[in-house]
Amino acid sequence: MSNSRTTFLFFTGKGGVGKTSLACATAVEMADSGKIVLLVSTDPASNLKDVLESDVDETINPVKGINNLFAVNINPENAAEEYRNRVTQPLEGVASKAEINKIREDLSGACTTEIASFDEFSRFVSGETEGGKFDVVIFDTAPTGHTLRLLELPAAWSSFTDENPDGASCLGPTSALKSGKERYHNVVERLRDASLTTFYIVSRADKASLKEASRTSHEIMELGMTNQRLYINGVFKTIDSTDLLAKKIEDLANEQLSSIPENLKQLEFKTFPLLPYNILGINKLRSLFKLKLQETISQKEIDTKKDSKQILESISELTNDLCANQAHGLIMTMGKGGVGKTLAASAIAVLLAKKGHEVLLTTTDPAAHIQDFIDQLGELPSTLTIERIDPKVETQVYMDKILEQKGKGLDEEGKKLILEDLKSPCTEEVAVFHAFSKAISMAKRKFVVMDTAPTGHTLLLLDTAGSYHRDIMRNNINAGRLRTPYMALQDPLLSKIILVSLPETTPMREAGSLQEDLQRAGIKPYAWLINQSLSMLDGISDPILKSRAHAEIEVINTIKNKYAQRTYGIPFIAEKRLLPALIESQKVISLSAVS
Repeated sequence: MSNSRTTFLFFTGKGGVGKTSLACATAVEMADSGKIVLLVSTDPASNLKDVLESDVDETINPVKGINNLFAVNINPENAAEEYRNRVTQPLEGVASKAEINKIREDLSGACTTEIASFDEFSRFVSGETEGGKFDVVIFDTAPTGHTLRLLELPAAWSSFTDENPDGASCLGPTSALKSGKERYHNVVERLRDASLTTFYIVSRADKASLKEASRTSHEIMELGMTNQRLYINGVFKTIDSTDLLAKKIEDLANEQLSSIPENLKQLEFKTFPLLPYNILGINKLRSLFKLKLQETISQKEIDTKKDSKQILESISELTNDLCANQAHGLIMTMGKGGVGKTLAASAIAVLLAKKGHEVLLTTTDPAAHIQDFIDQLGELPSTLTIERIDPKVETQVYMDKILEQKGKGLDEEGKKLILEDLKSPCTEEVAVFHAFSKAISMAKRKFVVMDTAPTGHTLLLLDTAGSYHRDIMRNNINAGRLRTPYMALQDPLLSKIILVSLPETTPMREAGSLQEDLQRAGIKPYAWLINQSLSMLDGISDPILKSRAHAEIEVINTIKNKYAQRTYGIPFIAEKRLLPALIESQKVISLSAVS
């Protein structure tokens, strides 16, 4: 690693795969080799301070305990807020307060945050400021292909984007960007230069994570950013061969590694083991690239860890609570990718149907993972109906409508920008929301379980823009009797939001951020569901798994005490046929409860 010839290293991957640990470990390894290194994070839930055990803020400072390493944390929320202020400040006294609030909410999505962050860290790549005095600049969290494509468009620098009341907008008035068009062009060209930039795509040895890594690799490869490496983190190797769970986990990981997506097979890759300790502090970061040090720390951690057991109510008990006082309602599983929300939605729907309730299970998951789970079951309860809303179809319909409305009189570059702007995640959520509004209305007669729900930003965008809720309320003389989909989601008696997380720090923080987002929209989650918990299991003897189970306790207690009103859990299941295994395990729980 220390022989890397590129100046800029980008670490990208979905939440919880360990990209921060690997970015920090790489920075430490290169600093130890004598290079002057700057580590830059743009993660909104950044834990650089915890991982490095050194103060990290929005000013470049040396990292404690090591020479040659400096770190800075670009807070994307602060960057986005500054961006929104620059957009709306000229409108003070010209536009109404309601209009300004609408513009601010339009610019509250993930795309705006990412572009504002990119605006901030582009200076480190351009070499115009502090970035020029470092041998290597390492970025924890790379920009998405959507952001990079958008910033390349010449029309993105025109003024017509100032007003876009009906479409999902993520860029807004470009005059608010501090960096100029020329700088962005230079930055993107540097990212394409294989002699200057390397992209490290970080994944776990599981299907969902590898699929996301495959998509990311393909997306940035299409943009001409071809210098890529694959890091597969957390690969488990059993120590105690008598532990059947440990053996199953190892076998499943090996199976996934032998069948990784084709485009990832073309990349140079390296695997990193699942360790019995959290990677915190300079010495433990060094251990990721130093095998002997890794073995020494591992043995010490294993020798000092004691058994730990966490008692969480099961998904069966969650289902009982959901139907305790009613026979209908809307249940949504929400969470970041890879945490298990599709499994949770499928299990809740099946368990409700087995109780005799009429249940509609619907998904907006573009990968249609629900069908994969349902196919594992064979025979389904007669009261269970399954539907799928195709996000691509719904989004295309929505995009065609907006392009027809907003594209009149524009040249090809203007239309190109609208199309690119409409490729944002916000657009798909808005389009899909319109489609499953019909399913929401069914929740008054039966249970409707939805996988992949809209974020709080999307709900507020719909509400403040008047694209659905306010238009109905304003134009209908019987508005007082109407209940729009947005109002239905705000009704805690009708709608129950289940936040799904893993018992790990990063997924917990991401779910906590999602909860805050929902609360801005007036929606309070009903419960948290913690998936893949080792600490819920008895009989673990493998030292690494015991240590990992012990590490979960602090995270679960934080969820209980800081975030969740109610907390439930799904134990770690080392089976390919996850849904049948989970449903079967609930029978065992029910029998033990009766006895």
